[in-house]
Amino acid sequence: MARSSWINDESTPDLDNHVNKLEHFANSLADGVIDAGELATQEKHLVAAMRDVEGSLDDNQHAKVTKLLAELTAYSVMRTLHEMAQARVQQAVAAKK
Repeated sequence: MARSSWINDESTPDLDNHVNKLEHFANSLADGVIDAGELATQEKHLVAAMRDVEGSLDDNQHAKVTKLLAELTAYSVMRTLHEMAQARVQQAVAAKK
């Protein structure tokens, strides 16, 4: 199977295509609400994937993947906070109209 890059042509993260292939994720989003059970299920999927990969890595690869996961988590948190701040600004502007 050919690799599907993690980075798009504009040199930005492009994991949406990969995430969209996760049926359990799509099912969780279907109603627009993520409940505690869905979050717990996603955590189990994450832990299983981490265990599967971690055991197959040598020390150098493990360090690189650990950095990748940390950077991805930081980016995800920052992106979410940025989008939330933009939404608050848009709501404030709309409320003044």
